[in-house]
Amino acid sequence: MTNNELITALNNALAWELRAIAMYAHYAAYVSGIHRLHLATHFNTEVTESVTHAATVRSAIVKLDGEAITERDPTPIVHTSNYQEMLQEAYATESKAAATYGSILPLVEAIGDTELFDALEVVYFDEQRSVEELRMMLKD
Repeated sequence: MTNNELITALNNALAWELRAIAMYAHYAAYVSGIHRLHLATHFNTEVTESVTHAATVRSAIVKLDGEAITERDPTPIVHTSNYQEMLQEAYATESKAAATYGSILPLVEAIGDTELFDALEVVYFDEQRSVEELRMMLKD
């Protein structure tokens, strides 16, 4: 495994974080009705978390002498004002992000950088927490 493979994987994670920032900001603006107070706050909190995750990933890419991408993942962001659809999209996004970080951790472990591993493991656990939180929000 080379640093280039890891940088490519990290850029993939960064693209998902950039997409999450756009998606959550969009949903925070468009959520309406009785769930607005709770979900607008939730979505804005997720924007902040995604910005933090993106910064962690960018720093990792720089540490590895790579070039961080600036484009978000091209997966379309569904425009809706239906809070259930928003939560489904958020769940799909967080699940993909968790899987992405889950595949990155062994690559980081292979290069033996424990500091980088610890930083990305925190992000992975954040993503796992978000998946579980959204799963519970979607329960009938």
